[in-house]
Amino acid sequence: MIVISPTKLRNEQKKYFEIAEKESVVIKRGDKFIHLIVQESLPEISLELPEDFHRAISMDEAIIRVEEGMRKIVNKYKKVQAL
Repeated sequence: MIVISPTKLRNEQKKYFEIAEKESVVIKRGDKFIHLIVQESLPEISLELPEDFHRAISMDEAIIRVEEGMRKIVNKYKKVQAL
């Protein structure tokens, strides 16, 4: 494993990318360590919807439901105040 600074990587990118294909290259940036990862291909991304997706509601519907709930709370409060 070799540890380099961001400046070294910036100045000699090609060199360190080639090294990363053979061994671990880590960039030390402040107190953090950033690892270069070499893969032959991109990982597959699942485009499947969650099984409870059919229960989802739109933002507009969510706002309407919240407003209805708030009206009920306010009306209940007004009734209590009127007593």
